[in-house]
Amino acid sequence: MEITDLITPECIVPTLRVGSKKQVLQELAKVAAEVTSQSERAVFDVLLERERLGTTGVGNGIAIPHGKLSALTGLKGVFARLEEPVDFDSIDDQPVDLIFLLLAPESAGADHLKALARVSRLLRDRGICEKLRGTSNAEALYTILCQAQASQAA
Repeated sequence: MEITDLITPECIVPTLRVGSKKQVLQELAKVAAEVTSQSERAVFDVLLERERLGTTGVGNGIAIPHGKLSALTGLKGVFARLEEPVDFDSIDDQPVDLIFLLLAPESAGADHLKALARVSRLLRDRGICEKLRGTSNAEALYTILCQAQASQAA
């Protein structure tokens, strides 16, 4: 499972302006709906449902909201860099500014877990996160994510 299997340049939101966790999920649901041809409402609802089970704010300013949609045909991600950090009820109580949304088909099973693990490993790297925080250029963000994956595999 590679990051390039999950995102394309269209899946990068370089400077998202939001004021709350709910707004983050709403805005990312819009982007995800466009790149997956799914209903924005269905994406938002599945993300909200997952957050009710427990926060996807994993700490160090990072959140990995995720969910499964029955109509989805493959795994899809959206990466966003927030202009200003927002409270995400993170496990370390720190605000979040880097978000990798992950959507999977209902039938994804282990692939969904592998993708979550891959994204988590990538964003656990402080050097990569510093680079992501250091640019607001969508192409540069995409390149950082893809090159980071390649260097981690080497």
